[in-house]
Amino acid sequence: MAAIDDLATELSKLPGIGRKTAMRLTYHLLKQPPEQTRRLAQSLLTLSENVRTCERCFNLTEDAVCAICRDPRRDQSVLCVVEEPADIGAIERAGEFRGVYHVLGGRLAPLDGVGPDDLTMDALVGRVSKGAVREVIVATNPSVEGEATAVLIHRELATSAVPVTRIARGLPIGGDLEYADGASIAQALAARRAM
Repeated sequence: MAAIDDLATELSKLPGIGRKTAMRLTYHLLKQPPEQTRRLAQSLLTLSENVRTCERCFNLTEDAVCAICRDPRRDQSVLCVVEEPADIGAIERAGEFRGVYHVLGGRLAPLDGVGPDDLTMDALVGRVSKGAVREVIVATNPSVEGEATAVLIHRELATSAVPVTRIARGLPIGGDLEYADGASIAQALAARRAM
């Protein structure tokens, strides 16, 4: 049936969802009451219509400026640079960082066609050049692409007087911040080093 195949095809486009899992999810949804399926569909529509990027840090938010950027208790002079919004959640779960963030929107990946112009590097340089930032912490993932992105950030900010530090290797090589435990992230932040 076309409707079943269409939904399974869309679900299989999600990360970590193969065709078999997509079919299982489709059949599971068919067994649910229609109102539950409508709530799921409405949640997806609301998500796509209301969530956007913060105009300051590029985190996900429903407002023009995210809650972290608006929080007066956060240290606006310490900027932690991450690859994706999900990385912010991982760092926040550690409960140790009280600064603000800058989301790059990815990492350098030349084989995938992702270069410096595809990241929010210009906005990062602009934030630092305004003079209110006293430290930039680079918290890209400890992968080849993450390290290349960290080197790019260091190079782009080299002319500023702002120290650029890198989170320590408390995280496994090839791992993602999104899946790291809070204690490892807290240790990596505490043991960051100059680049």
